[in-house]
Amino acid sequence: MSIMRVREFFRAFGMEQRVLEFDQSSATVALAAQALGVAEARIAKTLSFRVREDTVLIVMAGDARVDNPKYKARFGAKAKMLAHDEAAALVGHAVGGVCPFAVNDGVQVYLDESLRRFQTVFPACGSANSAIELTIPELEQYAAPAGWVDVCKGWEPAAQ
Repeated sequence: MSIMRVREFFRAFGMEQRVLEFDQSSATVALAAQALGVAEARIAKTLSFRVREDTVLIVMAGDARVDNPKYKARFGAKAKMLAHDEAAALVGHAVGGVCPFAVNDGVQVYLDESLRRFQTVFPACGSANSAIELTIPELEQYAAPAGWVDVCKGWEPAAQ
């Protein structure tokens, strides 16, 4: 079970107790925000893509959407999300619980700029009823991203 993999991952850092599990589903941004009592934008959704032969995860704010021209400029290919039945096999987590932690070898993780406006965000933890609250530096540390990208639209940066 994928959440057990994530719990084991966080146990190595003494953080397993921070993984939250809910009685209700948190499989979508709206459901996760409702379960946590936070704004949808603070849900760190993780979308899975195929880029040529690679599996790529992009973690973005809950109110962000992939901007196809930005995505193509960054990755050199059209945005093609994995099919539901491919995610578990290629990423290690099923749709609804896809997260950037304890993923299969070779999966590349990127964090989108839409996340930087928050002190903390809530990514899933491998199941359709889990999450963890992380600061942006913690998300960077535990997701171990290949880098930051700017491939989204539909969100507003924090006022300066």
